[in-house]
Amino acid sequence: MFRVEGGAPLDFAAREPLHPCSPLESTALFNPFKRRTFLQAVVAVAATTTFGCSDDAETPDASAGSPYFPQSLASGDPRPDSVVLWVRVEDSARAGDNLPLRLEVSTAADFKTLVLDKTDLTALAEHDHAVKVKVTGLSARTTYYYRFSYEKDGQRHTTRTGRTRTAPAAGDDVAVKFVFASCQDFIGRYYNAWQRLLQLDADLDFVVFLGDYVYETTGDTSFQSGDGGRAVRFSAPNEALPQGTGLTAFLAANSLSNYRDLYKTVRTDKQLQAVHERYPFIIVWDDHEFSDDCWQDVATYEDGKRDEKQRDRKLNAEQAFLEYIPLDTAQSPEGAIDVANEPRFPNSRIYRDFEYGRHLKLLVTDYRSYRPDHLIPEDGYPGTVALDATLLGAALQGQPDAVKQTFQADTFAYVNIDDAAYATHKQVLQGVYLSQAKAAGLTDAEAAQKAAKWVAGPLALYYVNQVLAAVNKALVIPPADKPRGLAYAHMGKAALFNIQGSRYVVVKDTFDLFAAVKYQLSQGKSEDVFGPAQEQWFQQTLTTAQNTWKMVVSSTSLSALIWDFRQQADITDPTLRQRFYFSVDQWDGFPTKKKVMLNTLKAQGVQNTLFISGDIHASFASVEEGVPVLTAPGITSGSIKSLASLALIGAGYATGAPVYQHAVVEMEKTLQASNPGLRFADADSHGFVMVEVKADETLATFHLIPAAEVAKDYSKRSDSELEAKFTSRTFRVKNSDIQPA
Repeated sequence: MFRVEGGAPLDFAAREPLHPCSPLESTALFNPFKRRTFLQAVVAVAATTTFGCSDDAETPDASAGSPYFPQSLASGDPRPDSVVLWVRVEDSARAGDNLPLRLEVSTAADFKTLVLDKTDLTALAEHDHAVKVKVTGLSARTTYYYRFSYEKDGQRHTTRTGRTRTAPAAGDDVAVKFVFASCQDFIGRYYNAWQRLLQLDADLDFVVFLGDYVYETTGDTSFQSGDGGRAVRFSAPNEALPQGTGLTAFLAANSLSNYRDLYKTVRTDKQLQAVHERYPFIIVWDDHEFSDDCWQDVATYEDGKRDEKQRDRKLNAEQAFLEYIPLDTAQSPEGAIDVANEPRFPNSRIYRDFEYGRHLKLLVTDYRSYRPDHLIPEDGYPGTVALDATLLGAALQGQPDAVKQTFQADTFAYVNIDDAAYATHKQVLQGVYLSQAKAAGLTDAEAAQKAAKWVAGPLALYYVNQVLAAVNKALVIPPADKPRGLAYAHMGKAALFNIQGSRYVVVKDTFDLFAAVKYQLSQGKSEDVFGPAQEQWFQQTLTTAQNTWKMVVSSTSLSALIWDFRQQADITDPTLRQRFYFSVDQWDGFPTKKKVMLNTLKAQGVQNTLFISGDIHASFASVEEGVPVLTAPGITSGSIKSLASLALIGAGYATGAPVYQHAVVEMEKTLQASNPGLRFADADSHGFVMVEVKADETLATFHLIPAAEVAKDYSKRSDSELEAKFTSRTFRVKNSDIQPA
């Protein structure tokens, strides 16, 4: 038994018995599993009409807008007495100039009386003429209307009218209604989900967007469609990062100009504009605002082939986000927010909390900025022993004898390849490594450096003997009398540079064991998702909140997504009949921290905690360690089912194969059978979740449209056609449980 600092003891004996590890062949079916599996991007549509007038002229038609404001306007971070208002003005004739703006705020849609008339705003060229204004001194739970205007050559050009709402005052006994959503890929897709929200015309307090507001790529064929006119094009493509080759080549944002182009493009969509014009947003980033599956300032495109620490790129991504997203990261005073002074990596701070009357405290967390690397390195050598005999033995204390015996099998034997007796074996293994590394695109020098690092020390015979046998069967090392340990291969790692067995499709039982030991040895640093400052804020805010409901916004899902094939008799390959985590880029990748965090909340007596999350492109309602979790589907991004289908077909599995049947066709059934806490699963729909927070319960309604409809532009069809495509499912959250309403 290991005891984790700050949490309950980790009792390995209390777990289900560990299943034998996964042989190398068990991961082959998942190749090639594309990296950008849960993503999205953005692009432009037609401009609006223009009109002009002076202050003395008749008030312009605010419904028309102006082409000087191609992204319309938006509001965000509503509090009882303040809100952040956003706009961007674009005048190509004055691209390098700072531009004057006026802001009007009123409690009336006709602006007959104003609560604010700010005439001294300046849209700075250095911030792409985007402006964020914090308006203070407002009344609680009040609807306000606002508009910006730009005067040129004696004519006044005005935005459409925006509507926003402040939060109720602390202690107000009122219900709260909001929507949460995530992942809005623009390329080849349409925002039918946003259009449906507009159709419903719900009386919302706000919209939470959970991340992947933009996608950093211009056409990654592993998930993005090249069909139709909706595309992202960089104004400075020479500044971007080239990815892929030949017909599969695309670009990834790199420069500040590139990242700004993403936001400018997505904000030209009329459905998204209309939602921003109607509701205030509370927004957090996930990975694609910077780079897929990132952690801190490190990207993952190379899957460990090269160092991808990209500080300048990260800072460019953050600046564009802060310029274009209506949020206040620095608790700014009234007036224009100075984006230049907002904290940046490594001191980023977008985690924040909101109070909505007596019944809701909303904690918005940041999963990406401080977290450590994925536990299994993408360049990890499959044969590398992660837990030697001593560590494995300690981890297995308290486990049933049958489990201990499992790990005494020859599968777990290892040798120290640096011993003189294995000099020839090491030379052969390094030669094979060099060949494979160069085939993966490394230079001779890079491959040699990697080989020296990885083909050394304790190596698992389970992997090593397969390599040696392929060269010369006489080189195979007998496993008898060798120590037993746990290697990356036992967790599903089969290739040198791969997301499979590192970020996706990881053997659950061996991974959990490895994670817990590493957590103990590092005193929690190996899974320190929040970092010290955010962790302190998180614990203090949750434990001191007096609100009925404490809702935590997490960009990635806490619902455990497991493929349990152990009892699937039609899967005849015994190497596949075990449990796999689908993705360990989400909270499944930090299983010890997740367990400790949720159990600590219960131990501290925190009542009515609910996590809301996104990222995974599917809908889930689950109870994890006694804590309810809701996961929103993507607005448009490829569903998890469609992505799993492409992966298995690409690996050579026919649609009628048993593995395909359980992993794809019956994905929802498999996931629910594998996680008893999973109350609801929909793996092939887009949409959003509407939440009603009451004194005694919370209702969550999933509004869903089949993923196949995403390529159809319903803005050109009747309202009834779109309405007919949507279904809804409502769940009641009460007494730490989730059940159908």
